[in-house]
Amino acid sequence: MFFKRIDARIKVILLILILLFIFIIARVFYVQVFEYDKLSELASDLWSRELPIAADRGKILDRNGKVLADNLTTTSLVLIPNQIKDKDSTSQKLADILGVSKEEMDKHVFKETSIERVHPEGRRLSYEIADKISDLNLDGVYLVKESQRYYPYGDFLSHVLGYVGIDNQGLSGIELEYDDLLTGEDGAIQYFSDAKGNKLELSDIYEAPTPGMDIQLTIDYDIQKSLEREMDNIEEMFSPDMALAVVIDPNNGEILGMSSTPDYDPNNYQDYDMETLSRNLPIWASYEPGSTFKIITTASAVNEGVVDLAKDTFYDSGKVKVSGATIKCWKAGGHGQQTFLQVLQNSCNPGFVKLGQLLGKETLFGYIDKFGFGEKTGIDLNGEGKGIIFDLDDVKDLELVTTAFGQGVSVTPIQQVAAVSAVVNGGTLYQPYIVKNIIESSSNSVVYTKQPTIKNENIISEETSATMRYALETVVALGGGRSAYIDGYRIGGKTGTAQKVKDGEYLVNNYIMSFVGIVPSNDPEAILYIAIDNPKKTALLSSYTTTPIARRILLDIIDALDIEKQEGAIEKDYEWNDDVYVEVPNVIGKKVDEAKKILEDFEIEYSGNGDYVVEQSPSAKERIPKGATVRLMLGSKQKE
Repeated sequence: MFFKRIDARIKVILLILILLFIFIIARVFYVQVFEYDKLSELASDLWSRELPIAADRGKILDRNGKVLADNLTTTSLVLIPNQIKDKDSTSQKLADILGVSKEEMDKHVFKETSIERVHPEGRRLSYEIADKISDLNLDGVYLVKESQRYYPYGDFLSHVLGYVGIDNQGLSGIELEYDDLLTGEDGAIQYFSDAKGNKLELSDIYEAPTPGMDIQLTIDYDIQKSLEREMDNIEEMFSPDMALAVVIDPNNGEILGMSSTPDYDPNNYQDYDMETLSRNLPIWASYEPGSTFKIITTASAVNEGVVDLAKDTFYDSGKVKVSGATIKCWKAGGHGQQTFLQVLQNSCNPGFVKLGQLLGKETLFGYIDKFGFGEKTGIDLNGEGKGIIFDLDDVKDLELVTTAFGQGVSVTPIQQVAAVSAVVNGGTLYQPYIVKNIIESSSNSVVYTKQPTIKNENIISEETSATMRYALETVVALGGGRSAYIDGYRIGGKTGTAQKVKDGEYLVNNYIMSFVGIVPSNDPEAILYIAIDNPKKTALLSSYTTTPIARRILLDIIDALDIEKQEGAIEKDYEWNDDVYVEVPNVIGKKVDEAKKILEDFEIEYSGNGDYVVEQSPSAKERIPKGATVRLMLGSKQKE
């Protein structure tokens, strides 16, 4: 009986041991399989450390490879608290160098963590401060590489490029829109330490950072430089509330230039308010377009066949009444009898009242919708507006005719250049875009190329488009766009002067003046839109304000795109211009006295020494105003 009880106890103990053994095996299996990663990470944290090495952001380039956003290498302060032997002394020394209180530095030095980045006072240190810290040779104190975004041209293209925060994250513009691609993968220097946190010798493992992708824009540096220069000129001359300009390739939607004022320097974005930082006016601003919108109305009327611009006529008495409202022409007494081509040239509002009535609201607003107004264009930039177009049910007789001449509706500049592109390119509405290529920076290989996106096509016929190209050329040669005329080149365009609205009321003597320019008008390669909001000390007409500025930009576009002179341009009407234009004779190779006689209709400036003319500017056969200056370079030998 006694031995039977002992045998039973042994069996129980054996069973318990077996169950305990099974539990231990199960626990080990669970730990090794299911908690391996967690425990391995905890163990690694005890004996390994990583000092971060920040990756460079991808560069941003113009279409020709010029670097617009780059990186500077800076240093940041990182602490390993367990390795710091004299924490009070270390904290005081670092506080003195960084210019902060010891109490503030204590928060980092005494923090119970494996690694501590000193932020923000220890970020992006100057070389002088970094050298002072390095010279202390303190245990547990490390200086690590950090990348800082750098914009070599300051405020150049600022609203498009955007800016990045202190942690190199994109906060606006291209930097935000393409942040995932521009951001690289950080590297590290990994080393091992003993149980007390002391670094073990010869234990470093270097993991190289991977830079982000480079972004190549459609922007042309030379065209952008022209826009930036003229924005500065506008600020100086007119002190406007704002000004903007955008250039687009009408054949694919590529943005060649985009600028607005006020702008900012993204290297020092902290110095500006959010209103300045966040408003990229060419895509954000929304306002009544004024007479530039007449391009859309005219194209719609021609395409519908309700009017023949050259043959059909309209008598302008100077005003017309619609639903009790009197709509006046800018010219007192009106223009009298004129063709509808002259209605466009003269920007005659009563004439466009008639065109609106001929089209009817369903047709006109149908074209407005097809040309992309009332919705975002989809450009690859953040902050785009979409404007305001009347709901068709709300359109009565007055709303119909005011829309026809660009009043009562609200559009964005990017919508306007996209729509005008469709008018002159044969009827295709392209989605504007600003990023052309994505480039793998280490190999400099293109991994993605943006292809043009068609949003709508066959909006108007090629025949209508050709008619509009000619009509807009006549506006510059014979109408309100004369100041944008460039002799030898075919320039089309349309001015606009829109009265501003606030709280439902039109403001007095407060206008947005604009101009759309097309070059060359018969085979467009670029479209320029420029607008000036409430310019001071100037005539309240866009033909005196925006068109001379546009002409200078168009000349730069011609140079940047290598556009050649063409025969067949419409001769400018000089009726309202005192200048008489004459052709410059060729005097290269002539003796000075002979050249002087030949150039008797011009002022002459000389440079160089010698008896013969070896160069002249302007060149022979260019047309310039009589009495203008011709510059001659003299040399000692006759040019062959």
